[in-house]
Amino acid sequence: MSESNQPASLSINGVEIEDTFAEAFDMKATRLIVTAIDHQWARQAVSAMSGFGTSVIDCKIEIDIERELSGEETPDGRPGYAVLAFAMSGGDLEKQIIKRSGQCVLTCPTTALFSGLEAERDSTNKRMALGKTLRFFGDGHQISKWIDGQRYWRIPVMDGEFLCQHDVPRIDGIGGGNFLLVASSLPVALNAAKVAVDAIAESPGVIAPFPGGVVRSGSKVGSKYKSMIASTNDAYCPTLRGVVDSKLSSRQNAVLEVVLDGVGFESIAGAIATGVKAACQAFGGQGLLAVTAGNYGGKLGRHHFKLHEILR
Repeated sequence: MSESNQPASLSINGVEIEDTFAEAFDMKATRLIVTAIDHQWARQAVSAMSGFGTSVIDCKIEIDIERELSGEETPDGRPGYAVLAFAMSGGDLEKQIIKRSGQCVLTCPTTALFSGLEAERDSTNKRMALGKTLRFFGDGHQISKWIDGQRYWRIPVMDGEFLCQHDVPRIDGIGGGNFLLVASSLPVALNAAKVAVDAIAESPGVIAPFPGGVVRSGSKVGSKYKSMIASTNDAYCPTLRGVVDSKLSSRQNAVLEVVLDGVGFESIAGAIATGVKAACQAFGGQGLLAVTAGNYGGKLGRHHFKLHEILR
């Protein structure tokens, strides 16, 4: 290859950015708004609702808090949270949303549940039940109300009433956006990942559904065991250098991944740029050595987030 055909290198604050791409796939998505008498109770509800919601591989849903909302931003004027949820099919998404709303929001004192996609209601005829199904808990004492053209349900509970919107629109989303932080040590990788996730938390339309927004068990497709559809990403496991075809040099001793789901390509691309730049600015020259991304050669998903294009 001639010198002119060599791929252009890119670094941010001394951190090498590999010329590769994150590969993501189509998902179904929705946004919910949970309110309560204060943020403490609203937080309790959405934390329970998003539990065991890290990966569709076994949880069947990826769900997390998008952002905190003030009373000025919610339908009933009370404090709350916006939650984004993603699944591989509309059926899986609706099934999980109903179960989690019934067990984690309806049960939590003072809460109410609303659609967070009202701006999209007129542009799609795809709906998922909320109060339409949850109302039956009222055992015939539930009351339907129409306000500004939208149907709500008032379900009697022991602290008063649970107010719940009838349904919520469903939209197309993208899952599996990602980047990997390659560091000289685990403390550096942990701190760089925390800085990245904290920065991404301000990005609208995106969630990082794993614990703390970070994954240590990055995976590759398939396994030597037939029952496993994914297994450890051995090329990035530092303890396997010398055993497998490793991607890590002798200086690279810890790798952490940030996985992102979003309501659109630009949401994820913006979050990748925000997270990577924040980590590089904080830990370039202090042990963060490289940034790369996970892909499967373009065979898994049609959405490709090219790091050099996003970060230049």
